[in-house]
Amino acid sequence: MVENSSIPADSRVATPGAGLYLGLISGTSADGIDAALVRFHAGAAPTRCELVLGRTYAWDATLRERLVALGQGGDARSLEELGTLDIQTAEAFAAAARALLEEAGVAAAEVAAIGSHGQTVRHRPAGAAFDGRHPFTWQIGDGAVIAERSGIATVADFRRRDVAAGGHGAPLMPAFHAALLGSADEDRAALNLGGIANFTLLPARGEVRGFDTGPANCLMDAWALRHLGQAFDADGAFAAQGQVDAALLARLLDEPWFALAPPKSTGREQFHLDWVDARLGGGERPQDVQATLLELSAVTIAQALRAQQPETRRVLACGGGVRNGALLARLAALLPQATVETTAAYGLDPDFVEAMGFAWLARQTLAGLPGNLPSVTGARGLRVLGTVHPAA
Repeated sequence: MVENSSIPADSRVATPGAGLYLGLISGTSADGIDAALVRFHAGAAPTRCELVLGRTYAWDATLRERLVALGQGGDARSLEELGTLDIQTAEAFAAAARALLEEAGVAAAEVAAIGSHGQTVRHRPAGAAFDGRHPFTWQIGDGAVIAERSGIATVADFRRRDVAAGGHGAPLMPAFHAALLGSADEDRAALNLGGIANFTLLPARGEVRGFDTGPANCLMDAWALRHLGQAFDADGAFAAQGQVDAALLARLLDEPWFALAPPKSTGREQFHLDWVDARLGGGERPQDVQATLLELSAVTIAQALRAQQPETRRVLACGGGVRNGALLARLAALLPQATVETTAAYGLDPDFVEAMGFAWLARQTLAGLPGNLPSVTGARGLRVLGTVHPAA
């Protein structure tokens, strides 16, 4: 295992190398492992890259159930269980990498590195709940196991160095978004609609910023699973059967987290079904709750953008939420001054932008270059992120 400070001198280059990198991520909803094989061309600009192949691989149902329970605040039954989950998660990530390479017809030796986000089981950048003085973030999925099973150097554990430097460790995509999606002609915002929604603010002139806004899909997905037995509400059809409950929406919006100023980040440990259940009045129709949860996501996203970058002219959406047409339509209605479209309009498959970003982060790390933006995370400075696990 090679820590940041121990990256070999001959790996510290002025510009990142060209070649193939592979990004892996499972987000807040743990609805699958996204894998992206990315070809970077010579030079520092990550705009010179292409998605060779992207796929999403399903979790084992039992493993996913335990990961979701941990992510929303549950406790591991024992240290033995937590250690086992760490290895099981890594095995699943490694299997996804191998499957992607097999389909692409690419040998492991052709890939410079894997960048693995892992699975977040707890995110407490403001401090642990029991004392408030020891901030941490924890993504399981042992990078050493991924490197061993894949035969490819693996960079993992990206977030903790930023948290150690006083930051939130999230979001980590803004530097990647800025290079691919920024414009000198208009203020833009990249919007990731994963389990949690987060913005990268891309002003035509000025500092790039980014932050989480709150739930995007995580609450809607969990409610759909409870009432439909489905992992998500396809195209918002379940929500479309209901009406927004204004009183419930007001109780949800009263959550103090929404009023926090950036830098800010959150996760399933904050926004989960127990949080929703505690705010129900009793007797609500399930479809009305789903409609209200969709409205909560749309309203908090729109409010955050109006507060932080009111002159935004273009919102470029990516993540699983782009498949929810009702959510995108509601965002467009709440942001009439901006064009709301997906990153597909700019040649980036919206399903794999974040996995591509972790491939880019691995490339940054191997080059000895920073991956965070202090203006986004609140860290004390730029940091090289992640731990490098050599291929052999």
